[in-house]
Amino acid sequence: MPPKLTDADYQRLLELRTGLRLFLHWSEQQAASAELTPAQHQLLLAIRGHPDPRGPTIGDVATHLLLRHHSAVGLVDRAEAAGMVKRTQDPDNLSAVRLRLTDEGSRRLAALSELHLEELAHLAPTMHALWDALALSSDGENRITRHPASPAQ
Repeated sequence: MPPKLTDADYQRLLELRTGLRLFLHWSEQQAASAELTPAQHQLLLAIRGHPDPRGPTIGDVATHLLLRHHSAVGLVDRAEAAGMVKRTQDPDNLSAVRLRLTDEGSRRLAALSELHLEELAHLAPTMHALWDALALSSDGENRITRHPASPAQ
């Protein structure tokens, strides 16, 4: 039987969700200040952060952004028209298209990423404390099996 949730558990969950939503709202405002939509910012990050040196496919981007393929295509089309993204043919698979950032896309993403890393460094102690408090049940047992930054097992 799972441990009974306490009032403090609900308060911590609220604080954690509020903190996440505040960060996301702040991030959207930063994107707007850089004349990007939040989706464009996420697209640039999905391309630049992708581990494959050839760049992600549109399908990869759709997966990262939790979009349907056709929605990702439209987002890439608009970012390409704005000069932030370019498509290249995969030399190993001629039916695949890879995405790369242009110099303009790289410049915009770098500026936003600096701000985001600073904000995350500021929020990290509070978020870690909330997470750690949620992880332990009132009887001291660990009820969360993995840290949110850890890969799913």
